[in-house]
Formats: sequence, structure tokens, C-alpha cells
Amino acid sequence: MGKESYIAAVVQLTSTSDEEENLAAAFGRVREAASAGARFVATPENTNYLGPHEDKVRRAQSLDGPVCRAFADLAREIGVFLLLGSFNEKSSDSDRCYNTSVLFDPLGERLAVYRKIHLFDVDVSDEVRFTESATVVPGEETVVAATPLGNLGLTICYDLRFPELYRRLLDKGAELLLVPSAFTATTGKDHWLPLLRARAIENQCYVLAPAQVGRHDDGGLRESHGHSLILDPWGDILALATEGPGMALAEIDRSRIESVRRSMPIQSHRKM
Repeated sequence: MGKESYIAAVVQLTSTSDEEENLAAAFGRVREAASAGARFVATPENTNYLGPHEDKVRRAQSLDGPVCRAFADLAREIGVFLLLGSFNEKSSDSDRCYNTSVLFDPLGERLAVYRKIHLFDVDVSDEVRFTESATVVPGEETVVAATPLGNLGLTICYDLRFPELYRRLLDKGAELLLVPSAFTATTGKDHWLPLLRARAIENQCYVLAPAQVGRHDDGGLRESHGHSLILDPWGDILALATEGPGMALAEIDRSRIESVRRSMPIQSHRKM
């Protein structure tokens, strides 16, 4: 079954269009988490770049490009499982890229790749207007990565609003649900925690949600909600990041998943 108990960390960043500075900030937090005993560390959506959308596509890289190589090297250097929450992966469409999460093992090997399925096309208010599909190609495949730390179900940000995706991950054996995000401040203040708790409770999984926080230089009024956190399978908050860049750490106890599922066998009660 793998290790029953270990420390996990979610990193909170304020990424901008300065990729070098973004990676330096992310790597500093990842190393800090590893020094605190974390065996698994996750960074937010848009870790390497959160600036003007046209530049996001122009700067897109392959899975073998500098960003992924740097994360692979870091995972190997400090010996942790490391999730690059997302980066702008080059696609076959010259006008659009993928929004892609990549999971690395402690040897720096790439374990899993997930391309964001649900794209953020909304017109909530003057401050929250986005058409992610204008610059991003949607993914098509659900991904659960089997690791010694548990089966990790990969999702990204707006995916959080689609419970059927998480049911599919659960059916594929997910025990921990990963939700790297750049949730807007406007929607996050009302929806971030309720949605995360719902995904944890209904699927009886740990939820790890590293997030962007604060204002970015993406050419608009974008402000991210932050509040990176780790929830247990009962929906309790185990760790919550404070305001501004930082991180949150918590113990993941895989026996807790088994205990919660045994005491309330929701999955065996499902009718559809």
C-alpha cells in the first residue's frame, strides 16, 4: 500500500510575467517545505507565468523544455514527489497552448501529465471576465497517478466546479485530489472553500489545493484569492496558508481514508 503517513505541502505564490523570478520564488518555497519534512510538495496553477495571455502562448514550452527540466532537477535534488501545478505547454495549435500539470518522482522522473479539461470562460463581473479557451486547448484525459504516497487524482482550478470529473477520478482509485489553482478573489471568497470541502467529503479523499494569491501583471484587474489548504477526507481543514506567498503543511494519514470510507461506505451506496 505504500507509506501510511507523511508530510505534504501546498505552496502559495504570486506569479507574474517574470518567469525567472517566479521559478526562484517557487523553488525557494519547495525547498523550505522539504526542509520541514515534506515528502510531497505541490505548486499552484500558472506557476511559471501569469502575465498577458498572448505572451503565455508565445512562451509555451514542451514537456522536455526548461521549466519541466528545472522541476525534474529540483525533485531529484531534494528527493521529493513534486507537482508542477501548471505551466503553459506548447500544443499543435500556434494560437493556443495547454494548461498542464506535471508530477515528478524523487528521481526526477515524470510520473503523470494532466491537461486542464474545463476552461474558464466566464463573465461574472467587470473584474471577472475571462475566455481561457481563446488561448488554451482543453485536455481530454482524466489522470490518476499511482505512487507510494497514494493514488493522486490530478485536476486544475476551474475543474473544481465539475463533480463528475472527481467521481471519475474516484472510480479510478484516487485517494488524494490535487487542485492547483489561480481562483479569482471575486469568486474565491464565496466558492473556494465550499467547493473544496464538497469534493473532499463526497469522495472521501484528501484534497490538496495550492493557489495563487494577490495581483498579477496580466493586463487586467486580476487578483487571486489564495487560501491554499489541505483538507482531510472528512472535510476538515488540516492546514491553511496565511495572506501572501507562503505554504501550508499537514500530515497525510492514508489509514484515515480507509477509516472514513469504512464508517460511511458512500461508494457502495451509489445508485448511479
